[in-house]
Amino acid sequence: MSKRSNYVALSVVGVLVLIILGLPTRVSSRLKLAIGGLFLPLFGLAGSVQGFASQVSTILPTRRELAEDLSKARFENEQLRFKLQQFEEAWRENQALRDSVGWQRRVPRKMKLAQVIGRDPANWWNSLQIDLGNRDGVQTDMPVRTAEGIVGKIGLVGYSRSQVIAVGDPNCRVPALVVETRDTGVIVPASNGTMDRHLVDLSFLPGSSPLKPGQKVVTSGLGDIFSKDIVIGRVVDVRSIGYGMYAEARVRLEVNLNRLDQVWVVFP
Repeated sequence: MSKRSNYVALSVVGVLVLIILGLPTRVSSRLKLAIGGLFLPLFGLAGSVQGFASQVSTILPTRRELAEDLSKARFENEQLRFKLQQFEEAWRENQALRDSVGWQRRVPRKMKLAQVIGRDPANWWNSLQIDLGNRDGVQTDMPVRTAEGIVGKIGLVGYSRSQVIAVGDPNCRVPALVVETRDTGVIVPASNGTMDRHLVDLSFLPGSSPLKPGQKVVTSGLGDIFSKDIVIGRVVDVRSIGYGMYAEARVRLEVNLNRLDQVWVVFP
């Protein structure tokens, strides 16, 4: 059945070819034009696809160009992050300076701002070097502090720089007062050999003193160096000395001596 259909189709095609060849030239040309018109959209579509592919290949970047753009974007991003960090650091320094200046104006004493320019490598935590000296009127035993609290006192004085002996050093004993109990004592170096240089001892306290952790410790104003009510720190714990006759408290300093970059020198 299928072979017969194929023979019929071939016969029809052959008859059509003979008819077309036998037609006059004018009629044959019009017929060819009509048949070509049927296939023209297909040829146009193929040409459009080729043109579109060519335009896409021209518009889309290459893999190398994409890699270069990505590398450039990463570099610019790192630059922006670095500038942002610089801006934040400058803002913090400016804010700290504004706070310090505002606090200093409220304190009825003459003070000078000094930059911390070094630390004693042999005694890293308990002494500092500042950029004020004899030329600035600095003298031995002048108190040194920040807006947060006490730092220490002036030790050696040079022409353009001075040494600050920090609280917790054996050469810087500070008369102190516990605000809540009104008990007085003296700030001395920690006696238990701790490596935490921000812990000191408050000694010579009465054995009956109701001391508790968290209580505030300030300067008592006794002596000739430190004025009254400068913050020292807070009580960490309390222990009995001499069968209960005396008490001794560990105190954590309010000022972080390790992070100081500016201090105030208090003049008489």
